[in-house]
Amino acid sequence: MTSTADTEVLLRNDLDAYWMPFTANRAFKQSPRLLAYAEDMHYFSPDGRAIIDGSAGVWCANAGHCRASIVEAIRAQAGELLFPPPFQFGHPKAFALASRIAALAPGDLDHVFFTNSGSEAVDTALKIAIAYHNLRGEGARQRLVGRERGFHGSGFGGMAVGGIGANRKLFGTFFAGVDHLPSTYDRAKQAFTKGEPEWGAHRADALEKIVGLHDASTIAAVIVEPMAGSTGVLPPPTGYLERLRSICDKYDILLIFDEVTCGFGRLGHAFAAERYGVLPDMITFAKGVTSGTAPLGGVIVRQPIYETFMEGPEHAVELLHGYTCSGHPLACAAGLAALDLYGREDLFARALQLEPVWADAVHGLKGLPNVLDIRNAGLSAAIDLGAKPGAPGKRGFDAMDRAFHDFDLLLRSVGDTLILTPPLIISEAQIVEIVEKTARAINAVA
Repeated sequence: MTSTADTEVLLRNDLDAYWMPFTANRAFKQSPRLLAYAEDMHYFSPDGRAIIDGSAGVWCANAGHCRASIVEAIRAQAGELLFPPPFQFGHPKAFALASRIAALAPGDLDHVFFTNSGSEAVDTALKIAIAYHNLRGEGARQRLVGRERGFHGSGFGGMAVGGIGANRKLFGTFFAGVDHLPSTYDRAKQAFTKGEPEWGAHRADALEKIVGLHDASTIAAVIVEPMAGSTGVLPPPTGYLERLRSICDKYDILLIFDEVTCGFGRLGHAFAAERYGVLPDMITFAKGVTSGTAPLGGVIVRQPIYETFMEGPEHAVELLHGYTCSGHPLACAAGLAALDLYGREDLFARALQLEPVWADAVHGLKGLPNVLDIRNAGLSAAIDLGAKPGAPGKRGFDAMDRAFHDFDLLLRSVGDTLILTPPLIISEAQIVEIVEKTARAINAVA
């Protein structure tokens, strides 16, 4: 909990210096949505108002907020070791956490490279893919394939393979050699589907056309979110990921699953790869690995890819890549404590058990004013609202703002889509509360 002095600072509307990320800065600073402290399922405003968290922060706080065991692990680590050099030296918790994550991952996804965020994880995976083909004597394989409506972070690599137009248009052409699969979503054929839609698996076949255009010998990797998250919760059509895997195998193209939003229990399993029974060549992760308590991301790599790098003189660096804070001790301590908590409370299985309750509740919003579609998978959901004439995104923004200020609910809006991704500790009563408050916000901006 913040001190009185901290609260006084937060209450002062002296907000100009901070240029906030992915935020309408001018609107925020006119009517701030400040969060001073948090506990379990709730944030608290500086004046002590309890705000139920409908988004796990930003897909992060899967175990809820300020859980004592994670807080204590971070506190203990701060008094023990804060910064060892990550290049040519190591500390025990980085190896321990990598082993735990590798054990959770399916198949022979056995090696973990740590980053500090999902954006860095994606750029790392793309670099590994291109380097892997180079080491195998296939240096022409440099082309990368993303997907429309995909979000892969804010680095230049992730933005290049990403497919959300609004995120791309300010920043030029990124770099050459990128193509995109079509989105799996078609509202006319999938609207108000509970879980994974039956229509759309054939859209994976577009990869065959991309191969025909560029030739497989030029393509290094395909990267997709198993469930596209930030664009508005697009579950994969039944059979889509299996088809994508088959085509990648046919042409020796690496398949990367970006699980930054859907890993660590969001879909009822440690990783979406397990839910959908498809083994990718790499998995990127972040957010839920520490339950959002410390910055940490990474890439899980299959054994044959790792072994390809382990050639040449043993004293030579095999992968000329990394970050100053890769595998930072505070983050690793938080990650180990978060994994312990997930296991102790069986939160992944709990999310799967609550999924039908969650689905029924959120689909109960059908029929409210301007609701065009509702989608869900695991403990995630999105509600598409019709745009206000001449003001795209305004209805969604207003609903998010009214939810916070008037109904004590934190949810996310992306354009005119409302996104709900609560902590996995949510109770059935809190599911009802979040959905009822979402309904009130939707009605308020009708």
